[in-house]
Amino acid sequence: MGRARDLLLWLLLSAAVTTVAQAGEPVDLELVLAGDASGSIDADELQLQRQGYADAITDPRVLDVIAQGPNGAIAIAYIEWAGSFSTDLVVDWAVIRDAPSAQAFANALLHAPRRAQGFNSIGAGLVLATRLIQTSDYDGTRRVIDVSGDGPDVGAPKADVARDAAVAAGITINAVAINSHDESAFSNGIPLATHFTDHVIGGPGAFVTVADGLASFRETLLAKLVREISGLPAPGPRLASRPRASSLPPG
Repeated sequence: MGRARDLLLWLLLSAAVTTVAQAGEPVDLELVLAGDASGSIDADELQLQRQGYADAITDPRVLDVIAQGPNGAIAIAYIEWAGSFSTDLVVDWAVIRDAPSAQAFANALLHAPRRAQGFNSIGAGLVLATRLIQTSDYDGTRRVIDVSGDGPDVGAPKADVARDAAVAAGITINAVAINSHDESAFSNGIPLATHFTDHVIGGPGAFVTVADGLASFRETLLAKLVREISGLPAPGPRLASRPRASSLPPG
């Protein structure tokens, strides 16, 4: 049963990343924001996480770096992941080029209902994010998935497998490790940022940033978005970077 399940998941994952997107509207970046909606995140924490993304995407520093790009625009979508079969497209693709478009996206995010529930299947979130990028109506110079979470990957498909498929499709995955004050910040005694570095991030220049709980999430995320949109290299030791080679089985 285990092999049959893994084969089915692999086939589903392959179907998600082999679709060739048609040429669409040019943007400087296609960015899927993937927030944690697993059982470790209660309603108040979910809203704090969404508020952090809303505040960051409307911040003048983010809008300034968007305006400096060749196209002066990025395309973003927001998803939430929880269990292996519980992921949700919270806000569909939108083009951000100025304060009004950023605010419209933020408003949609803050007022959307919570639908994803379950354990920490980061891999399931990566599958959805990859499929969204592969089938979008945009032609981004760069393509990035931005994961935030406060616990290690569990469930299926494994984050490693989903990560490698995304990287093979030309997508970079970065992450924010939200440190908590309980054992969810560790995976088998390994700090969450290290777990994310080893099992979640991938692609050229991929990196992990660390937020000291949701209280510092907004500022951490703001710096991260500025870096992702501008394509700047890592500025300091709180960032871990590791390019990934695909481990896809031969086709």
